Amino acid sequence: MKKTGIWLDKDNAKIVTLENEKVTVTTVASNMDHFHVKGGSGSKGKGGPQDVVQDSTYLDKEKQQLKDYFKNIVSKIKDTEALALFGPAQTNEKFSKELHDNYADLGSKIVGLKKVDSMTDNQVKALVKDFFQSM
Repeated sequence: MKKTGIWLDKDNAKIVTLENEKVTVTTVASNMDHFHVKGGSGSKGKGGPQDVVQDSTYLDKEKQQLKDYFKNIVSKIKDTEALALFGPAQTNEKFSKELHDNYADLGSKIVGLKKVDSMTDNQVKALVKDFFQSM
């Protein structure tokens, strides 16, 4: 049985695959732009010039980049039989939702969704092994 655990954030995904006592780790970079919106006034005086920020433009761009990132991850895990998702923020939850909404066959294979902080490759391997051993 092929089991896959993925630790992901907005920068990269570490895909750990367990199959017949063999463990492989693959890293997928997100290639996402990190938008730093500059706001506020250009001068300290009352009524000074202000930057107009188009939040919707940044959010739309980020959504599209996330979709591309998730699509790239999906291409690496198509043949898994059990899937566990880990990550520090909401990226793993967004990925889970994307799987349920657009990749129902993979969405149905999710057996765990857990928040965990940043980890090294070895820590991710140990986390995934422990998770599937305790099932």
